[in-house]
Amino acid sequence: METLEFQAEARQLLQLMVHSIYSNKDIFLRELISNASDALDKVRLAAFQDKDLNAETSDLHIELEADKQQRTLTVRDNGIGMSRDEVVDLIGTIAKSGTAELLRKLKESKDSSADLIGQFGVGFYSSFMVADKVTLVTRKAGQSQGTRWESEGEGTYTIDSVDDAPQGTSVTLHLKPEDAEDHLFDYTAEYKIREIVRRYSDFITWPVRLKVEKTENDETKTEFETINSMKALWARSKDEVAEDEYKEFYRHISHDWTDPLEIIQMQAEGTFEYQALLFIPSRAPLDLFMRESKRGPQLYVKRVFIMDECEALMPEYLRFVKGVVDAQDLSLNVSREILQQDRQIQLMRRRLVKKILSTIKSMDAEKYQTFWKEFGAAVKEGLVNDFDNRESILEIASFASTHDPEKPTTLKGYVERMKDGQEHIYYLTGASRSIIENSPHMEAFKAKGYEVLILTDAIDEMWVGSVPEFDGRQFQSVAKGQVDLDTGSDTEEKSKDFAGLLSWMTETLKDNIKEVRLSSRLTTSPACIVGDSNDVTPTLEKMYRAMGQELPPIKRILELNPDHALVTSLRKAHEENKEGAAETAELLYGIALLAEGGELADAPRFTRLLADRLAQAL
Repeated sequence: METLEFQAEARQLLQLMVHSIYSNKDIFLRELISNASDALDKVRLAAFQDKDLNAETSDLHIELEADKQQRTLTVRDNGIGMSRDEVVDLIGTIAKSGTAELLRKLKESKDSSADLIGQFGVGFYSSFMVADKVTLVTRKAGQSQGTRWESEGEGTYTIDSVDDAPQGTSVTLHLKPEDAEDHLFDYTAEYKIREIVRRYSDFITWPVRLKVEKTENDETKTEFETINSMKALWARSKDEVAEDEYKEFYRHISHDWTDPLEIIQMQAEGTFEYQALLFIPSRAPLDLFMRESKRGPQLYVKRVFIMDECEALMPEYLRFVKGVVDAQDLSLNVSREILQQDRQIQLMRRRLVKKILSTIKSMDAEKYQTFWKEFGAAVKEGLVNDFDNRESILEIASFASTHDPEKPTTLKGYVERMKDGQEHIYYLTGASRSIIENSPHMEAFKAKGYEVLILTDAIDEMWVGSVPEFDGRQFQSVAKGQVDLDTGSDTEEKSKDFAGLLSWMTETLKDNIKEVRLSSRLTTSPACIVGDSNDVTPTLEKMYRAMGQELPPIKRILELNPDHALVTSLRKAHEENKEGAAETAELLYGIALLAEGGELADAPRFTRLLADRLAQAL
């Protein structure tokens, strides 16, 4: 027997492991079962590669045995095992893991675990979170002599040779007393062991057997019972899985008792392997638009549960997608609780997003209508923040329009119906369909039969400003810039006739607007307010202010309908210097502001002027 000292870095790591790295002590069992599973994988491969290897592989499994009297928990496997040198190298020193440099980064980091990368054997140290002493007995497959390692997690460990060790590795934890305040539970309790295995290790390839007591005919006997399902649906082909199994699994991970709308299964092979089983729900969750709502699929590594909502794998606009991603090899930190932002994660994310978007595109009409009704507003967020997939999102998006009051249109459908010579895709944003349909901005478009997209979601205000075009056609707000719909009016001649009125009104209303001009978009209303092509809309301005972002005041343009009786009468009153013309101009501006759903800066003054005008008229 030898008594050896832990490598200095290993001692520091051990202290960090016990006191700060892991936020959940239950995962010690996950780590030990995961190590055991790796050992079983390795012995099966070794026996396949070396036919002369003296290794038992007929019943590969993991055993858990608890002793309440002795307060011990043993995790045992009949896998590849370790030689004496490997025990010293991998568990006693972890010399190959580059721990010294990682510990330096760890101490500099605000997050106690952000930069510490997990290496083989490190998870074993989590045992000391729950145990005062750990005993390990192991024998490498094909060798005759075993090794016994023991430590109390302080500065030293003992190592000895044993003759009667079975193939594989047995780790016995001498458990600390229960301490509810420190989240130390009774890890000899059958219910607790089952709970941890079901949460973290239910889907691993190998059977996990728990030693239990059973009473039959007044006789109590002990036996090993398999307590994990080993049913990783994502690892099986679709032909092998019944639809009810998929539905049941979806309910299990989503806590949604309706059936999923769509099931997406994918498998990537090659240099980087992973499997995914994703679900698109049939209804939106109540927290779909809550900032604090979590997103992302469950993440497994080699069927071992790592985390519930892996946000790194799913963009926010697809936050409603549920499911599982199981990777064969990932860079994880030592607690497996925080992913490193590496190339593999980004690669998986890109492929998952493309698969989800292509699945949506291939949905039948009924499924798609359900999907877009429930999740369309969220998906459109991707038009703002996912440049790489913008075209794909535009292709699957649909919008209400003036073409059909009942049925939304795709952009492709809109383009196919465009008039000869029409260059733009016209749209108008607003609080509701009725407000938009009755907006003065729409009058000439209605009269001429131009289709206009009706955009009422809050996100619409954002994406129309960042998406330049679709299929070579630019998006154009009917409430911005100049429009030329060939209305047939002699605009140039009328501009000369109204020049005096326009310049006078521009000066009179200069506190509120930057220009007054004649309109080609009005047919029945006297006036409307429009923005310059690059102006922020009033609704977007309100949104920015609500988020605490102050913008400089944005003055807009007042357009007049030269054929409306009110405008022609005002022109005449101005030319004759009639009293009250300025107040009429102010009223005209207020009417235009109200017509688009805007707010008056001085509502009492407006109502007083209006009441006076009505009294005079009567």
